[in-house]
Amino acid sequence: MKLSSDADFRLVPLGATPAENGCFFSIWSPQAKEIIVHIYNHDEKELYKVSLPVRKGSVWYGFLPNVSVGDYYAIEALGEDDPEKGCFFKAGRLLTDPYAKALSKPFIYNHNEYINNNASFVPKCIVTSNDFDWQEVRKPNVGRDGLIIYEANVKGLTKLNPLVPKKLQGKYLGVCHESVIAHLKKLGVTAIQLNPIAAFMSEPHLAKLGLVNYWGYNPINFMAPDPRYAVEYKNAVVEFKTMVRELHRNGIAVILDVVYNHTAEAGINGCVLSLKGLDARNYYIYKTGNDGQRDYSSFYDVSGCGNSVNVQERPTLNLVLDSLIYWVKHMQVDGFRFDLGVTICRESHCNSFHEFDRNSAFLKSCFCVNRLAQSIMIAEPWDVGPNGYRLGQFPQGWSEQNDQFRDTVRRFWRGDKGIIGKFATRIMGSRDIFNSHERSINASVNFVTYHDGFTLEDLVSYTQKNNLANGENNRDGSNDNYSSNQGEEGPSTNPEVLEKRWLLKRNLIATTLISQGIPHLLAGDEFSRTQKGNNNAYCQDNEITWMKWDYSKENIEFIDFIGRISSLRRNSRMIRELILRDDPFHKNNRQFEAKWYSHTGEPMNSQMWNDANTSSVSLTICSLTRDVDENWCFLFNQDYQRVEFELPVISHSSEWKEVLDTTVPNGVPRVRTASNINTIVVNTPCIKVFVLQEKNGL
Repeated sequence: MKLSSDADFRLVPLGATPAENGCFFSIWSPQAKEIIVHIYNHDEKELYKVSLPVRKGSVWYGFLPNVSVGDYYAIEALGEDDPEKGCFFKAGRLLTDPYAKALSKPFIYNHNEYINNNASFVPKCIVTSNDFDWQEVRKPNVGRDGLIIYEANVKGLTKLNPLVPKKLQGKYLGVCHESVIAHLKKLGVTAIQLNPIAAFMSEPHLAKLGLVNYWGYNPINFMAPDPRYAVEYKNAVVEFKTMVRELHRNGIAVILDVVYNHTAEAGINGCVLSLKGLDARNYYIYKTGNDGQRDYSSFYDVSGCGNSVNVQERPTLNLVLDSLIYWVKHMQVDGFRFDLGVTICRESHCNSFHEFDRNSAFLKSCFCVNRLAQSIMIAEPWDVGPNGYRLGQFPQGWSEQNDQFRDTVRRFWRGDKGIIGKFATRIMGSRDIFNSHERSINASVNFVTYHDGFTLEDLVSYTQKNNLANGENNRDGSNDNYSSNQGEEGPSTNPEVLEKRWLLKRNLIATTLISQGIPHLLAGDEFSRTQKGNNNAYCQDNEITWMKWDYSKENIEFIDFIGRISSLRRNSRMIRELILRDDPFHKNNRQFEAKWYSHTGEPMNSQMWNDANTSSVSLTICSLTRDVDENWCFLFNQDYQRVEFELPVISHSSEWKEVLDTTVPNGVPRVRTASNINTIVVNTPCIKVFVLQEKNGL
């Protein structure tokens, strides 16, 4: 229900709020001397401007008659212009409202425009309403145990998809095209995780190089979907909601990658676009002197991007929480992945300065707000500041991006010795990191590829990164990739090399999908997408990063392979969420017992685990309750050598049936002529999966 034009200003939320016969404006800016709202037509020609007449503490209010949904506006904040005091007020400089829900166009950095034609450079905010026809489509009921996440970039996902109409390629509406949805369902994906879509701008140094920030990790407005992904800029909100609705209609959840750790305004000499021009003192972190006083001339940077957002301060925390609630409530997203999640949990107390706090105001607020507590919450559990690596330290209810899983699984399958114990720990939920007394077994987000790093194809094709196209003389990007080229660097036509690469890819993906935790896949890996060895392609908005929908025979088999394992996972309570007999976190009627064996069938002991030559192991997981009849056996072999696995005898009235074989391109096991096989011979690195069935069963 709309507010009446004579409503008490205390009832008016921050931002632009449509009301009867006009619109309320509410802007937080405690140091400003005056706040002016500029109103524009749809050609961005200024119609008039109004100084907000009422101030209550740190908030400026006003009611503008005849302003309605769809109208354009911008903010001008007047006051002291002294950056060394944390004041960036300047007459004539337009700002976007931090609470704007839509923008008239994308931010495209142009130095001359920014300096000399600010009114043209800055996108205009759009007054919006929350009206939308959701057609009674509700959010899919996907718990963390049912997640299979597919990470994609809105543009890159469909820019080269020939089945998507040209005008929809690279857009929100392209993501929900029927061909894309059918593909996601074939893979078994239950959630799509989108690279940042909140309005962002490329860094000035990239503009000088003729490059752009393709990934989008440089935000300005936390609540406005970036119009560059809309067919019509002004319709970005409706197009985004349409995408979400259609994905939900097909049972696919939507997770947003959100960036609250920094903004595109950089440091003291960076652009002034929104937060910095309204309340730089509270929105950002600054270094402190020996006397404990803030040095406003020195932005404190733990993000590596020039500034760090200060979520400990009330207006900043309020903005972050309001934006999260807006995305969940009005845009109907299902969850978030927090980029550099440690930064937004840093606080200063007594003798500690800006340290990670597991009981930070932000984390406690997320627990207390039901809409957020019930959402999918995933942390990237590190930043680049002091003591920034915090894997396993987020609270109950959160999941975390597990780089230890990535590194261990990569190393194991490339043949590194002496890590079979670590490998076993990783595939069983990394309980050494995620304490079973406090965290669910789905706290670990398991991945072998992410947007930042090698693609799967490059992981098996390059031993060295090749980032020269990024303009930093190959200095950027990680040097620790744990990759293997299988005998030739880069593209190859050698059949033996290609066969080994395909096998390695299948082993990596299979491990991700059968391990305990939440599996995370990178878009394009199923199509053998290559970035030509670039492991930091954040600035490549071109065919280096765009996904090629290449339905070659080999890729079709690989897609079938992924879909087969996803189906096994979906249909197994055990693989989705293993509850061991001694797991104190869970208590229900589903309990399992896990046992590890050597390839000879002997129970694994400490000597075997610590033997650097141990390269094969088998795992059985059997149900301890009658109502869940699941019994599984997994064989893992690391080497190109002949190994005979003795399958354990669980019951004389049952036999093992093979359901997955990574040596086969589509994963479908070869037909065996004999029944009741107890010995399995392998000659290559592989995974084989068996289920127990009655001898006269299937």
